[in-house]
Amino acid sequence: QERYAHIQENDYKLVTSSPLSTLAIDVDTASYSNIVRMIEDEDRMPPEGSVRIEEMINYFSYDYQQPKAGAEHPFSITTELRAAPWNSEHQLMLVGLQAKKIAKSQLPASNFVVLVDVSGSMEGELPLVKQSLKLLAKGLEARDRISIVSYATNIGVVLEPTKGNDHEGIIRAIDSLQSYGGTDGASGIDAAYALAKKDFIEDGNNRILMMTDGDFNVGRTSESEMVSIVEAERENGVYLSIVGFGYGNLNDQTMEQMADKGNGNYSYVNDILDAKKVFDSEMTGTLYTLGKDVKFQVEFNPNLVGSYRLIGYENRRLNAEDFNDDTKDAGEIGVGHSVTALYELIPAGTEDNASAKVDGLEYQKLSKGSNTTQIATVKMRYKEPDQSVSKLMIHKVNNQELVSKNINFASAVAAFGMKLRDSKYQGDFSYEQIINLAKSAKGIDDEGYRAGFIKLVQKSALLQP
Repeated sequence: QERYAHIQENDYKLVTSSPLSTLAIDVDTASYSNIVRMIEDEDRMPPEGSVRIEEMINYFSYDYQQPKAGAEHPFSITTELRAAPWNSEHQLMLVGLQAKKIAKSQLPASNFVVLVDVSGSMEGELPLVKQSLKLLAKGLEARDRISIVSYATNIGVVLEPTKGNDHEGIIRAIDSLQSYGGTDGASGIDAAYALAKKDFIEDGNNRILMMTDGDFNVGRTSESEMVSIVEAERENGVYLSIVGFGYGNLNDQTMEQMADKGNGNYSYVNDILDAKKVFDSEMTGTLYTLGKDVKFQVEFNPNLVGSYRLIGYENRRLNAEDFNDDTKDAGEIGVGHSVTALYELIPAGTEDNASAKVDGLEYQKLSKGSNTTQIATVKMRYKEPDQSVSKLMIHKVNNQELVSKNINFASAVAAFGMKLRDSKYQGDFSYEQIINLAKSAKGIDDEGYRAGFIKLVQKSALLQP
């Protein structure tokens, strides 16, 4: 009974008629962790709707340059080009965004309201939820605040706002959580927002952390109702991040939308190592926003690019005019986080299916030879967390960009995602070729995430009918 949204894969766009690609960035990683659970723990291939390729790519960290000291923006943009592994006649373009790393001591104080689903469907997951919360508590300081709200058939405040250094009291509250009854998620969210606003920290990091399988079955339960609640509340400066747990009743579709609309991110925790990634080693990037409403807009040069397609980000695309519209909601990026987007490009003058479907245009005349060194221009808009007016960054992409382990590993992950989704663009690129490409780009892998990816592809090759 797990619920996943249908994904309509991005098709190619003609540069002459659609030169701009506009999207909201996405740092969610839930899809990859969930796929690992199905393949590694359950020996089955994931349903196509669970495979969000951008979340698979962004699960991994990449070696992007940090913003320079004293730079105007707390972000850097990296671009790379290489031949597409699954089609040597096409190019692959990587756009990487790196947020500035900031020491925890220099970050604002946090007001965390943890909203825990303790309904019957979460009974088997509560031990892992408790372990995750203890990792979160370990990173809190005296200036931080944490409170805990539980919800099932009824709503209860398990921990009133408490100083972050009261570890004994926090752990005692965590250990008291018990499972029972139905799932009144909407009332739980209402109570969490009320508590967050009651102890609101001005110029601080005010965030609700919702831990659930998303199986809402009491009170307001529809996706539209749940999303409407968080959309209305995000304007008050309280963000919502969701951490998914469990299986069988996992409502991935609703949780992903709630996190997107709540100015937060969506993670999935399958085991204690996932919990460590979210609440320990990547805590600042996951829970401290550096830029909100972050958008990319890529303009392709028609002299060099005939058609392009964005790989993944199907539900994050925006209209071209949304890029300069500061009222349009977009994605958030945390301190030290990176975001990666991949485009598959068909060179200008190459026959392809996209151009064959469109008649030649009467008034779009290309200026041949006027610009053959820049393949694209990448623009980025972002707002500082407490601001409502965006700032603009511009980066030019040269025709001869360097190739590194970044684009090679990201392309291996993308190829695997296309395999799992049975993409019509996957070509004949085999599991073995994906494994070899990933191995060649593994690089420094202190925490073993890339080695885990290689193992995952190897097992998938055995499971694939």
